Amino acid sequence: MTATSFNLWAPLVVAALVTALVTPLSILIAPKVGAMDVPKDKRRVHNKPMPRFGGIALYAGIMAGLAVFAHGRLHVDEIMVGCTLIYILGAADDIKGLKPIIKFAGQVVCASVVFAMGLRIEFVTNWFGEGHMNLGIAACYIVTVIWLVGITNSVNLVDGLDGLAAGISAISALSIAYVSYIHGWYLPTTCMMVLAGACVGFLPFNFHPAKTFMGDGGSQLLGFALAALSIIGTVKSATLVVVVIPALVLGLPIFDTLMAIIRRTLRHQSIGTADKEHLHHRILRAGFGQRRAVLLMYSLSGIMGIMAILYSRDLYIECLGLAFVAALILGVILTDTGTNKVSLKGYRIIKELPDSPPVKEVDDSKK
Repeated sequence: MTATSFNLWAPLVVAALVTALVTPLSILIAPKVGAMDVPKDKRRVHNKPMPRFGGIALYAGIMAGLAVFAHGRLHVDEIMVGCTLIYILGAADDIKGLKPIIKFAGQVVCASVVFAMGLRIEFVTNWFGEGHMNLGIAACYIVTVIWLVGITNSVNLVDGLDGLAAGISAISALSIAYVSYIHGWYLPTTCMMVLAGACVGFLPFNFHPAKTFMGDGGSQLLGFALAALSIIGTVKSATLVVVVIPALVLGLPIFDTLMAIIRRTLRHQSIGTADKEHLHHRILRAGFGQRRAVLLMYSLSGIMGIMAILYSRDLYIECLGLAFVAALILGVILTDTGTNKVSLKGYRIIKELPDSPPVKEVDDSKK
């Protein structure tokens, strides 16, 4: 293995190992601290109490990886402070339960702290001319906080099926890492590989049937880390890494969040109101099980990741082509009536032709 390969993959491996080692401990700790997810409403898709303290394992993996491979480098220490604060907020919600307004206020505080420490979106590309447009301090603060809080909540809202948030976060982090690597921006590459590694180490325990959930502590941490680590790229390009690429990669959870806001606003409900109308819920109603629903969401996230890579190489036509494919898939999902009953174990006749004799269901698994 060359030195370059070691430097590229070692952060992922270390973060994955630490997370995988800590996750079983988190399962044992969860009932003792009251971090259990009890299925008390129809919105949940599991039918028995589940530990939801896996966020501590993700936190351990991310902190270990950043401490070993990026400590002391540009804005990394500030991000570690912000990740610690957002994890504490999420863990408190997992154990005690917090009102949505308290959670939102806490997220704004966490974003404000890292902003005060120097992590900021200070300029954007000038779309009407050459160079960058510098933001004033007020605009800089607003844009930075909206970015951090928005992505944090996008990942938090998509955490509705076993392995979904961890898998999408891993795909997103790997996509941003690849874009950063091919452009020679090695610090964002290292940090994103750490984040992807933590997700990979957690997935064996979280993929369906899950042994544990990451809880708000984990999902908010992943969202905040993705958003904050991508800001490191602003020193190299105003919008390539910090806005456009993460926005494309995270297009699925961002789309789901925007749809939730629109849906609840039209219904005159609070934006924080929970429902069962998220994209992953619609996929389940279309006749897919949890595993296939999650794999379908992974595929869509992968398409978005490839779009981001193509965009970074100025391949805009190819990027638009993939966007059209993703839109078609989303259209099929959102318009499905949920009457599909397909089984890989046999052939089930749903609608028979007029005047045709009854057809028995054939189950190949018994042959």
